Amino acid sequence: MIFAASSGIVKSVSDFFSPIFRLFGWLLAQFYQIIPNYGVAISLLTIFIMGVLTPLTVKSTRSMMAMQALQPELKKLQQKYKGPEHRAQMNEEMMRLYKEHGTNPLSSCFPVLAQAPFLFILYSVIRGLSDVKPKHIPETSRMYLDLLASKGKIDVFGMDMALKPLDHHATLFAAIPFFVMVALAVGLQYFQMAQINNRNKKSGQEMPSQQQRIQKLMPILFAYFYFIIPAAVVLYMVVSTVIRIATQDIMFRIGVSDPGKAKERQIPGRDKSPEKSAVTEAEAKTLKSQANRSKSKRQRKER
Repeated sequence: MIFAASSGIVKSVSDFFSPIFRLFGWLLAQFYQIIPNYGVAISLLTIFIMGVLTPLTVKSTRSMMAMQALQPELKKLQQKYKGPEHRAQMNEEMMRLYKEHGTNPLSSCFPVLAQAPFLFILYSVIRGLSDVKPKHIPETSRMYLDLLASKGKIDVFGMDMALKPLDHHATLFAAIPFFVMVALAVGLQYFQMAQINNRNKKSGQEMPSQQQRIQKLMPILFAYFYFIIPAAVVLYMVVSTVIRIATQDIMFRIGVSDPGKAKERQIPGRDKSPEKSAVTEAEAKTLKSQANRSKSKRQRKER
């Protein structure tokens, strides 16, 4: 009875997501039609998905840089509200500060967590492709016919991308590329985080301890999933991480996310507009001139 109930739940979930699976299966088949290579088709689908997620990546990176610029203010609050009896008030003040500057301490997780639904969708689509009768893709597509001919084998340069790293492989040598792909996916995630950390060090910004812990744990958590999902999904993660690294590099180069500018924005009453700066400089010159004239008058009276 329990097995029947669980099977019914799984079927209901599958039916609910079925239109989404067919949409991504159709996209994958269209990319395969352009270049008949499974690895290329998956990479092109990844580029499409990351194009949709890029605004989130940009917003998240800006939020992270703003968060790091707030560290001096956060340390002041921690010094001001020491002790467990002031913990609630300190948290309230910190949340107020986050809200004022439009940032979030968990912002570094957003781009990764946003991919979770796509991982589930792609996993389901890939699993359907490896069936004897491929699912989720148009039956008239070239991909469908090629998968029928190969009996569900997603062959990419000798690797069956429908297999998982921990699946049974013909030889130990045949399993090595799967583990290399997992290592590459994890290594790229750490590289992406190091890219942000190095940027912070150059600008004199300190990474929050909470964010550091999250950064260290997230790739390890994902490494577990990489071992139990098809290699085609791991390929998606490799390509998507490369795109995020490139996006962040462009942002840093053109100054879209500048922690120095974020720090300037957090200083109360400071206006960096050219008009305001010009007025301020003019006022300073006027005051200096008046002070010099007053000093000259006093000197003449003393004589």
